[in-house]
Amino acid sequence: MDILGIDIGGSGIKGALVNAETGEMLTERYRIPTPKSRKPDEMAQVVAKIVEHFDYKGPVGCGFPSIVKNGVCLSQGNLHPSWVGVNVDELFTEVTGQEFTVLNDADAAGYASMNYGAGKGKDGLVIMITIGTGLGSGAFFNGKLIPNFELGQIPYKKHKKIEKWAAASAKEREGLSYKKWGKRFNKFLTLVELIVSPDLIIIGGGTSKDWEEFSHHIDIETHVIKAELMNHAGIIGAAVACLREQHHGHLSS
Repeated sequence: MDILGIDIGGSGIKGALVNAETGEMLTERYRIPTPKSRKPDEMAQVVAKIVEHFDYKGPVGCGFPSIVKNGVCLSQGNLHPSWVGVNVDELFTEVTGQEFTVLNDADAAGYASMNYGAGKGKDGLVIMITIGTGLGSGAFFNGKLIPNFELGQIPYKKHKKIEKWAAASAKEREGLSYKKWGKRFNKFLTLVELIVSPDLIIIGGGTSKDWEEFSHHIDIETHVIKAELMNHAGIIGAAVACLREQHHGHLSS
């Protein structure tokens, strides 16, 4: 079954058609910049443009950069505060005319990795970390998703959440070298290791394409590997999750 997967990020909203059985992307990724306001209505219109671009009719899976419970956004993350309390499933369904299943973006990326990538067949506690505007994290125990495992929200020193200090956006904002930023990211991984004692950590998201630039700064006991699907994982995983998660937005009759 071919499913449209959409990955919403702080800087861009991307989509592609995916074979939900094989995890293969069937089209080129189509990307539109995230509106500067990062407000619900503006972002919903961009999502609608992506659906229209593919002339797609059917269920849509969507990764969203915040905590999502039963389709409802519980935290603003790196978006506008007005997102809190919004039923994202229903909003996107209403605007596009297609039924949406929305889940946390790192959970979506983890779905892809656990089904088709570096996490396939891995038991124990596997943590997927996505590096982008924020630090997303998805958790799987013996292959089963533990939703909304948001480790990037850990407070650190003067920062309300460590992702403000250690995400790729901090590297860009402060003009950090890969060495300086890599040490920050390693500190984040040290805390992850201390708090949840994972068996494996998989690194994905946009910055994972620069793995060779920063991986030698990672120095923790837990085995850490790069996601094979890298920046496509969010799209692929969202499409797969669309068939497995049950909180679809419903069209009005």
